[in-house]
Amino acid sequence: MNEFLSLTNRILTILAGLLGAAGVVGSAVAAHGGYGESLNTASLFALIHAMLIIALTRGVPTRLTSLAAALVLLGALLFCGDLALRALAQGALFPMSAPLGGFLMIGGWLVASLSGVTKRAD
Repeated sequence: MNEFLSLTNRILTILAGLLGAAGVVGSAVAAHGGYGESLNTASLFALIHAMLIIALTRGVPTRLTSLAAALVLLGALLFCGDLALRALAQGALFPMSAPLGGFLMIGGWLVASLSGVTKRAD
């Protein structure tokens, strides 16, 4: 199981790096392209949540930290993706994708908090 969690965390770290890079690109486009506040918000959330995912995937992996990182990643992809699509293409991922993404991010933060309560001392 530990090998699975280790592989999962490596994949989550790679995806978090891509999410962070997308946040930087989105910030640049928002600053220079006049796409409004939605793209700026999506970029900010991508950057913040990419950092959280990377923090969660450092150290000894646990089920809760991996779950928290996965929830945050999925939530950020839905939330940020929907806002970015609305700003850039006047479209949406699917109905209620941004609120669903927001709930998943909140859930990820809560699971991250829970992982601190249940973590064993080394």
